Amino acid sequence: MREELYCKLKTRLEALCVNAAGEYYERPDEADMDDEADMDDELYPRAIKHIDLWNHNVEFLEQEAPWPRPAVFIEFVPFKWHAVVPGVEYRAQPLINLHVVTDWAEQKNIGEFRLLDKIHEQLAGLEGKNFMEFDIDSSATNHNHEDIVENIETYTCVAFRHLR
Repeated sequence: MREELYCKLKTRLEALCVNAAGEYYERPDEADMDDEADMDDELYPRAIKHIDLWNHNVEFLEQEAPWPRPAVFIEFVPFKWHAVVPGVEYRAQPLINLHVVTDWAEQKNIGEFRLLDKIHEQLAGLEGKNFMEFDIDSSATNHNHEDIVENIETYTCVAFRHLR
């Protein structure tokens, strides 16, 4: 379930683009493009520059190699599986934190919050073979960093694990 969910989240987040005017849009699906169209970042600049698994990344900024921002780190919060059929099928309602990290910018119109809304539009209702009902649960803004802002968007879903 985690691998499938991570891959789907990453694919959806990579599809979010932003133009020079700061307007967000979804990258066209490669299947909808003609052979001469190029899916590179110059033609379709990604709104999110870096996507990875969470590993307390913002806590060690001075010690890590810098990553481009905006960045999204996906964290799977520990969760408990409940047996539907013991030894065969399990169900859970995991929480998934998206750590959305942007550069701090003193401005009247805080664009970070628009980005969070666009991320939600990309992800709300996402489902796969081993999960469904992916939707937002809560939000928090972490101001404890000098040069960045970390918004934590918590999502939940219904997850399935089939062993046989």
